[in-house]
Amino acid sequence: MKQPVVANIYLALASALLLHCVCRTEGHRPVIIVHGLFDGPRQFETLKLFIMKSHPGTHVYMIDLYDYIFSLAPLWKQVEGFKHAVYPIMQSASDGIHLICFSQGGLVCRGLLATLDDHNVHSFILLSSPMAGQYGDTAYLRYFFPKLLKSEVYRFCYTALGQKVSICNYWKDPHNQEKYLKTSSFLAQLNGETAHQNITRWRENLLRIKTLVLIGGPDDGVITPWQSSLFGFYDENENVVEMKDQDWFVKDAFGLKTLYLQGDLKKYIHSGVLHTQWHSNSTVYYESIDEWLT
Repeated sequence: MKQPVVANIYLALASALLLHCVCRTEGHRPVIIVHGLFDGPRQFETLKLFIMKSHPGTHVYMIDLYDYIFSLAPLWKQVEGFKHAVYPIMQSASDGIHLICFSQGGLVCRGLLATLDDHNVHSFILLSSPMAGQYGDTAYLRYFFPKLLKSEVYRFCYTALGQKVSICNYWKDPHNQEKYLKTSSFLAQLNGETAHQNITRWRENLLRIKTLVLIGGPDDGVITPWQSSLFGFYDENENVVEMKDQDWFVKDAFGLKTLYLQGDLKKYIHSGVLHTQWHSNSTVYYESIDEWLT
């Protein structure tokens, strides 16, 4: 009587193991989408449809947090909020997750990954996000600072009060770098431009990702310079210095150079795409995002 019972137990265990393997093979990693400035999950329905069409069965999470006007909250506050929303999804995904972050949301995601020691992000996809900072007269800037020229914004942003507004957390005036480095409570720390006690830990945490995907283009109209979406930025004469010539890349301050040398950094440039069109453009999705969601 004991042999059939033991045999049945082994058969049940083998069947369960086989089913587990099939699920892992046929399934897809969950995808988390983080919105940008002045928008929310509703703007990303088309992107969700693209994902579900090309990867049926994928769980897509569009985080409903700090939407629209509330996206002006300071970025470290947003990082903590999104961390509480995203971490349980990570914990339930044994194979890891993919993270797609748009515009300002990309900086929130940078902060999230830097401060999560055990995150399991596989593909980190940054969709037209001002990774190296922002400095330009755009509709977004005029909405918030209707009477200020870009050359004057630093007077507000580089104050304790200004650093409580999300836009100011990544406003980088190339003509006032000393003030930027002295007052920046977010971007300068994240990019290793100022020394702090967490810089080594944050670097190690970023390097936990498998692939970093950077997407941007010259007709964006909001991210200024547009090369900031590829980690390029202005020098003091407003000439664009490309990623590989940036001081923090040369010094590998936060791990970007390591990702590049390992072949784990992918860059895509698309012309003719406006800032609000990145997440609904099928060409952008199928040529730059789709293959990294496996």
